[in-house]
Amino acid sequence: MTPGGTRAGEDAEDLDIEEVLALVNDGHGHTPPTHGDSVPAPAPRPQSSGRHGKDGGHRATRWPDAREIAAQAARAAVKAARRAPVSVPLDAALGLTLAAPLTALTDLPSFDTSAMDGWAIAGPGPWAVREEGVLAGHADAAALTDGEAVRIATGARIPPDTTAVLRSEHGHSDAKGRLHADRDIEPGQDIRPRGQECRTGDHLLATGTIVTPAVLGLAAAAGYDTLTAVPRPRVEVLVLGDELLTEGLPHDGLIRDALGPMLPPWLRALGAEIVGVRRLGDSAKALQKALGTSSADLVVTTGGTAAGPVDHVHPTLDRMGAELLVDGVAVRPGHPMLLARLKEDQHLVGLPGNPLAAVSGLLTLAEPLLRTLAARPAPESYTLPLKEAVHGHPYDTRLVPVVLRGDHAVPLHYHGPAMLRGMAAADALAVVPPGGARAGQEIALLDLPWAAAGIEVCFT
Repeated sequence: MTPGGTRAGEDAEDLDIEEVLALVNDGHGHTPPTHGDSVPAPAPRPQSSGRHGKDGGHRATRWPDAREIAAQAARAAVKAARRAPVSVPLDAALGLTLAAPLTALTDLPSFDTSAMDGWAIAGPGPWAVREEGVLAGHADAAALTDGEAVRIATGARIPPDTTAVLRSEHGHSDAKGRLHADRDIEPGQDIRPRGQECRTGDHLLATGTIVTPAVLGLAAAAGYDTLTAVPRPRVEVLVLGDELLTEGLPHDGLIRDALGPMLPPWLRALGAEIVGVRRLGDSAKALQKALGTSSADLVVTTGGTAAGPVDHVHPTLDRMGAELLVDGVAVRPGHPMLLARLKEDQHLVGLPGNPLAAVSGLLTLAEPLLRTLAARPAPESYTLPLKEAVHGHPYDTRLVPVVLRGDHAVPLHYHGPAMLRGMAAADALAVVPPGGARAGQEIALLDLPWAAAGIEVCFT
């Protein structure tokens, strides 16, 4: 441990996550924008599938509204839980949100250092060169006198009374071993003075900053061993369906499970900590027991969200008294996704069983919820023109995999609800409004976590 303490935010110990989230929102707008807010909103209409209301029909939630409801649910959960930030070692902090400002625990550099390999020189030349050089990490060298030089390595401590550093390529020795400069030298040349980057106590980074590799490097250089950060939301995945195989080729009506291998790393890429993956088959009893015993902040289920004979999610939530916040979304694929509040500080995202529909549910409901629980700012929305036309649904938003080529988004084929071939090659999802989009039309894009800044990728 570095003397004087090595934990970020000694002056912010009592800050809770709700306050961190408020600071993040204040810095990026009080209501975080969601991708697709620019998409025209279809008028609500009765749906032929899903749960039914008093009017005999079910009105699916608009896609932008569903994303905002998920973010609001997370804000309410943060307030209810009153969770405190945690102290995290640097090697475990990548992708987290700082819950306290980062202030320098030392001057940077902490002493005058050489910026180049060469010679530390004193006074005008030529210079007599000491036999023993100065290396980085070694004890202080003796002071120089005028007309004296010493070999020095990059990063080594500058000897007292040094005038400048002469680079190796800018000097030569004569027959008597005296050092000569091949060009003019300015006092202080190629010396990094103590405190050039910061002084002890300087404010380096604000609360709400996402921990990137560069942030980790700065924190280490500034004297930190740990960072005070918002903990990762804890997620449990429940894979439903008797028809799913975990290995081998499909046979006898059984199919390979694509979601079990895909969801945990995808959720990690969204900032979650995976606390468990359980395969429950089509058992209502097992599902209710799993939900009743889970301690995760978010439970993600796969399949079972429609109204078929073995779709147990809705009846189980009814029996448990859960509150449905989103029950179907006006988006294709993924229409029968849902969001439910199990407890004040615990939610469930029910994903459809088809793989691309499940991805749609992840990015519609799980992403804004997890992002808010982690106190991350909402990404800035952006648009690009489509390279070619995309067919739309008459009433619902469509999410279509695209690759980004220059200043255009190129739609990919194989984008049916059960297909992952297009998604596997995609850089983003195009948010196609009801009715479709023509070639050249500006369209909102939803970045994939590993195609945006890269920092949110955490596959291990």
